[in-house]
Amino acid sequence: MSLLIPDSGLFIWMLVAFAAVLFVLTKFGWPAITGMLDERARFIDEGVAKAKEAGEKLEKVQEDTARLMHEAQEQQSRILDEAARMRQDIIAKARGEAAAAAQKVMDEARKQIETEKEDAVRDIRRQVGLLSVEIAEKVLRRNLSTDQAQMDYINRLLDEKEKESI
Repeated sequence: MSLLIPDSGLFIWMLVAFAAVLFVLTKFGWPAITGMLDERARFIDEGVAKAKEAGEKLEKVQEDTARLMHEAQEQQSRILDEAARMRQDIIAKARGEAAAAAQKVMDEARKQIETEKEDAVRDIRRQVGLLSVEIAEKVLRRNLSTDQAQMDYINRLLDEKEKESI
């Protein structure tokens, strides 16, 4: 006998044991192993699908975020433009109101100056009139101190009045 060639009885028992192990493995082992492999493959496929779906959602979220950022920047730009326009309008309105108020003050000052000027001229005329009367009275008293001088003056005034009426 040789070491490499087993005995025929041993060979049969080995063949029966191999067949029994093969039968048990094919009946119970292979279905469990292939089921686990199929479940693992399905889990991996689902993971890949979910990862792909998550990537697509992430891209969509990034696009939406970029779009919203762009819209926010446009809205911010519009708001800033409108604020600048409103500021310019307010400044222009304030300048107009200030100019109108200044013009009103100037007009009132001119009216007041004109009124005070007229009052001053009236007062000066009144004072000049009074002064003229006083001076005339003093001159007449001095010149008409005699009865003859008074009669001459009256005749002269009457003659002037006659010449004016003619």
